[in-house]
Amino acid sequence: MSTRSTSTFGHVALIVAHCAGMIDLMALPVWVGTLIQYYKLDPQQAGGLATLFLIGAVLSSVFLASRFQRVKGRWVAAGGYAIAATCFGLLSQPLDYTTMAVLHAAGGLAAGAALSATHGTIARSANPHLKFAMVGVGLGVFAVLFLGTSPKAIAAAGGYLLFAIFGAVMLLAALVCAIGFPEPELAPADRQGAPVATIPRAVWFGILGISAMALVQSMIFSFLERAGNDRGFSLNAITGVLVVLGFVNLLPAALAAFFEKRWSARRVLLVGPVIQALLAATIMNAPGFYAFAGAASVFVAVMIFTHTFAFGLMARLEPSGRAMAATPAMLMVGAAIGPVLGGTLVKTAGYGSLGLAALLIGSLAVLCMSRLPGHAPSSLAQEPA
Repeated sequence: MSTRSTSTFGHVALIVAHCAGMIDLMALPVWVGTLIQYYKLDPQQAGGLATLFLIGAVLSSVFLASRFQRVKGRWVAAGGYAIAATCFGLLSQPLDYTTMAVLHAAGGLAAGAALSATHGTIARSANPHLKFAMVGVGLGVFAVLFLGTSPKAIAAAGGYLLFAIFGAVMLLAALVCAIGFPEPELAPADRQGAPVATIPRAVWFGILGISAMALVQSMIFSFLERAGNDRGFSLNAITGVLVVLGFVNLLPAALAAFFEKRWSARRVLLVGPVIQALLAATIMNAPGFYAFAGAASVFVAVMIFTHTFAFGLMARLEPSGRAMAATPAMLMVGAAIGPVLGGTLVKTAGYGSLGLAALLIGSLAVLCMSRLPGHAPSSLAQEPA
């Protein structure tokens, strides 16, 4: 069975590409906040720009996923991030709202395509679970650095710096991908006709389950700071929670790699949405600060841990890489819907309604995850080379 080994720089390229493509989800609060505070947009306008970027990423991810095996991953990744860098570079200049909207949509289309190529390549590795955990750890480190430094830098230099930072990250990713983006470790024919096989029904249910969890995460995370503030917690206390959350997020991907052979993937996928929903309900209904802080600190980590197991299992069930190339769509469709849905619920029924919604959506996620098997069939399973 033919396999390729990925070089050290190839692994670095995958990490950089993953960080660049996921920067929108990681930086969403800073992004929207900057547009409101420095560009004087109202919340609807600011959220609309971020949503345009996310919708663009979803559309390009869905389009590319079905064609993943017919494209050259290196040039899709490098070209996509180069176009996104150009869009963000232009956004760092004074522009009218319509032009900003067009550039956000174009940047999302480009970055989504690049991230799809990245995730499809990871899926066609000898051990997709371990590889996805590796890039997840890299994103955790990047998130701590970005969230720890960018707000103060933007406050000192002005809102334009946010888009300059985004552009620099995308440009770096484009260069690194052009030089060292790896080929998939497993050739398409390595797994019994993967190029022509249909995507298993169980994988579609897994995709819906991850999308539901992404919806819960974005719906709750978007209003975490506001919920704490309206409950009377101080700004310093809430900021402290967010800092702790950032450091906690360094752990779940590494823990998922450690427990890969020790815990059943199916059990993790059944329990993950339940824990996520219970934490969401606690965050939105906790009467005291410590319950709020404890639940908020580990809330995002549950999604990262669960998604790593889901990615590894579904990549083995659907070894062509097509389904996992749609990972950006799975995550970002929830990120695009979550703030709007959450805002509507808060406006009409208060923060407590978010907890109830999380429990209902979490139940749907569990139902979907229950359709996945505990492991891939032996004919498809592939141990690390």
